[in-house]
Amino acid sequence: MLKFAPQKCKYMYDNNPTLLSLDKEINEARQGEALYFDGIISDGQKRFYIESYGCQMNFSDSEIVASILGEVGYSPTRNMEIADLILVNTCSIREKAEDTVRKRLEVFNQQKKSKPGTMIGVLGCMAERLKSKFLEEEKLVDLVVGPDAYRDLPNLVATAEDGDKGINVFLSREETYSDISPLRLDSNGITAFISIMRGCDNMCSFCVVPFTRGRERSRDAFSILSEAEDLFQKGYREVTLLGQNVDSYKWENPETKKIVNFAELLEMVALVSQDLRIRFSTSHPKDITDQVLYTMAKHENICKYIHLPVQSGNSRVLELMNRTYDREWYMDRVSAIYRIMPDCAISSDIITGFCTETEEEHQDSLSMIDWANYSMSYMFFYSERPGTLAAKKFADDIPENIKKRRLNEIIALQNQVSLRHNLADVGKTFKVLIEGNSKKSENDWKGRNSQNKMIVFPKKGDLKPGEYVFVKVHNANSATLLGELVN
Repeated sequence: MLKFAPQKCKYMYDNNPTLLSLDKEINEARQGEALYFDGIISDGQKRFYIESYGCQMNFSDSEIVASILGEVGYSPTRNMEIADLILVNTCSIREKAEDTVRKRLEVFNQQKKSKPGTMIGVLGCMAERLKSKFLEEEKLVDLVVGPDAYRDLPNLVATAEDGDKGINVFLSREETYSDISPLRLDSNGITAFISIMRGCDNMCSFCVVPFTRGRERSRDAFSILSEAEDLFQKGYREVTLLGQNVDSYKWENPETKKIVNFAELLEMVALVSQDLRIRFSTSHPKDITDQVLYTMAKHENICKYIHLPVQSGNSRVLELMNRTYDREWYMDRVSAIYRIMPDCAISSDIITGFCTETEEEHQDSLSMIDWANYSMSYMFFYSERPGTLAAKKFADDIPENIKKRRLNEIIALQNQVSLRHNLADVGKTFKVLIEGNSKKSENDWKGRNSQNKMIVFPKKGDLKPGEYVFVKVHNANSATLLGELVN
């Protein structure tokens, strides 16, 4: 019997093909109530539960995993208690992310005790880095699968079912999963990710990604275009093109030998429909070209927003980080963005307390936030990652209390700059894509403008998610714009 319980489970519903025949009840449940079922459904269907942590690429990868498992009879569930297979897609960027995953694995193992036979698997970046610890030393998991080995999941699951440990962390120079149609998990039906490349060739000294995700390789441009067209036909109205460094996208057509670069790919996807918005992440300052910027300016449906991580505002620290640009180069790229697209918003990543960073160099990062006028930033203090170039070459010599104090200063300044940035939009009218109900009130819609800013506004008329509207901003805080619908 179907029951509703808003506080019963974390996610919205159990996305099961058997249950989708109950269209009316399921669709009602999707409107904001969580649903669950009395007992364990005995339809013979195997179910997997997956949690994702870290970057957008991890969430995109989880949708590829869901598709692969679906081909061998597994259906996704948001009720861990009925899952036969529990997976966690992991991140190794910071120590805190790894600590979070370990705590979740302990919870999963408690669940395993109450439902014997349940298998637990670790996917993604931590899988490659900590495979032996998970499998042998701590005995926390049954499966360890690296980001290039998801096709092997059915075999690894079968191995684990037979009582052996399933492990594949092989890093590929070719794998892009271009032929796999992702199963959109927790989708609002409006926005979606499209992975355009995998891996990273940038050897930033603080970063584990090149070691956990392998070398850079770009996906077939036509498969990307096909996925975008399919999403649009299914009602999606915004796609985000994903890559560790999208600006270095480069694919050679095997028939014509023509090279497609990122600017050309952007235009190809933008031409799918004027009603399909295009975003992308992440850009690297050394690779973003004027061709990309002029392509963005040319097409109204390519959003005027660029995430351009600086990491540090000081040239010496940037050299230690092996970022391959200096303060002046970065400022030139920011100036080019504002010159070509005056209405563009820029966000950033900033690391404070990197090895040997002085107070004066910290001040350079603060001044960069103010000068670049970031709409927002992701801000962290340095967390040494084993195996990285920085861990091998430099002492992590900034005391944690100083790292945290500097981080708090950066956060405080960014909040001020974000507020200033948003207050400058008061009185302006923006085209907004409605994504759904506001978090605080079902009487309000929420949606983002081209500059990636969330705008909340009262509902009027017969509008629905996926529609474009014009909203005039009348107030703002550091995180959100508030407005009213206009004709």
